Amino acid sequence: MHTLNRRRFAQLAAGALLTPSLVRAAAPGKPNSKVGGVHIGINAPYSFGNAAMSAADILKTCVELNLSAIELRTQPIEAQFGAPANLTSAKAKVLPAGAAEDHAKQLRAWREGVDMEKARAFRKHWETTGVFIEVIKVDGIFKMGEGELDYAFTLAKALGARGISTEIGKDDDHKRVGKFADKHKIYLALHGHASTGPDHWEKAFAHGEYVGANVDLGHFVAGDHGSPVEFIKKHHKRITHVHVKDRKKGNGPNTPFGEADTPIAEVLRLIRHYKWPIQATIEFEYKVPAGSDRMTELAKAIKFCRDALS
Repeated sequence: MHTLNRRRFAQLAAGALLTPSLVRAAAPGKPNSKVGGVHIGINAPYSFGNAAMSAADILKTCVELNLSAIELRTQPIEAQFGAPANLTSAKAKVLPAGAAEDHAKQLRAWREGVDMEKARAFRKHWETTGVFIEVIKVDGIFKMGEGELDYAFTLAKALGARGISTEIGKDDDHKRVGKFADKHKIYLALHGHASTGPDHWEKAFAHGEYVGANVDLGHFVAGDHGSPVEFIKKHHKRITHVHVKDRKKGNGPNTPFGEADTPIAEVLRLIRHYKWPIQATIEFEYKVPAGSDRMTELAKAIKFCRDALS
């Protein structure tokens, strides 16, 4: 697995493989990845290749990469709040039926007892450091009961997020959870894959003012739904963030940015032109080329987005 580390970052910086605007670790001040009004962010810890990464290490890596926005999964957040490790670890997702039921019950009880002062302190620390949590990713939201749903949306608001991202579900799921999104005025940002077309989102939108979308640009193109530009223009008010990746049409592979069919630069400039509050969230998924590593490729992806907006 290709993971990030300070030594490798220093090597890259020393070798001038990263531009000065990307190398925040060696420069004073806070990170700043808002370019032309567009906030370039990262889906983490997923894009860093380490699901078990701590919140502190995620924050440190964002600062090193000069990223000031993030879509952050709740596991590292809850771990820092003191959630028992057995409830938030990656292994907890793969449990036999009986154990899974007991696990869900324990996690629900823990969540409903969380003091939101912890979330406000977490937000303050991150924002003081210079990184804004604009979206949180919540796994299993459609399986949550009312108390747990209130917790999830209250958590998002306390962290400063405008949306909760999750995989697109069934009609009944969107209707039920959409009521909580409307109640808390926090978007339920439904993430789609190649099989998700505009009609899937538009059907979901009917279930609430705050039922929204996390449009994955690469998947949209790979699914042969055409360019995502018109969909974004039509529904920009409901789109919290776009996942920035490059894929080829016809369910083709992920590639380094600029090598496939996804109109990344066009979408970024569209967001800039209309000044929409849509985060451009890099989601790193292509295979690391031989002779390179994840850090190098992340730096290239960030530079591609910056250059498109410069």
